[in-house]
Amino acid sequence: MKRCIFIILFSLALNLSFSQSVNEYKYALVPSKFIFLNEVDQYKLNTLTKLLMGKYGFVAFLDNEVLPDDVLNNNCNKVYVDVVKSSGIFTTKLSIVLKDCKNNILFTTAEGKSREKEFKVAYNEALRDAFASFETLKYKYSPKESLPVLTNTENQKNQLILKNESFQENKEMLFAQPISNGFQLIDASPKVILKIFKTSLPTTFLATREQIQGVLIYKENQWFFEYYQNATLISETINVKF
Repeated sequence: MKRCIFIILFSLALNLSFSQSVNEYKYALVPSKFIFLNEVDQYKLNTLTKLLMGKYGFVAFLDNEVLPDDVLNNNCNKVYVDVVKSSGIFTTKLSIVLKDCKNNILFTTAEGKSREKEFKVAYNEALRDAFASFETLKYKYSPKESLPVLTNTENQKNQLILKNESFQENKEMLFAQPISNGFQLIDASPKVILKIFKTSLPTTFLATREQIQGVLIYKENQWFFEYYQNATLISETINVKF
């Protein structure tokens, strides 16, 4: 009896910890194509995922949509949504996985199941069944901490810091070699300068250089390696050939 009570309490605590971490995210980004399907938004499964994420409180987007600046410019203010298919001979099984920008799993639903033979009906039914787990998640957006509101003077000061002290340019051409889940960028020697890892956005990579962690972003027809150093945002231009 005591063991049963412990398991129940542990499960509740685990669900609460998931809920607390997921609640920090306002947005949800859904891929326009799941890996187990052959076409973009096949069977309208990606659109349905976006709609159901919206139903449960997230502001959801497909990654091929025109995104608001708040979503596009901050890689870590959203959950990345994936739908995973499990093998089954007579049953279609799907589960939804929510990850953060560092690829940490925040929440995984129970498997949704369907015995329908027609793919479109089966995927639709299994997805809706999996989303039933969101009832226990009880998601409600609650920012982790409030960011200070900057005055115009403070904004101008920060922009000057970024422009004059924290902008660096790397004119050397780097070459991309494929690795698991991304690329390593090497110079002519060859020496590995950066390792970058794919996200759901083709213009954004998670990036590491020795002990430095940041992002590689394509904007204004240029790649930028951006990271924080001593509480200052550093932005380096990177010339890379993929």
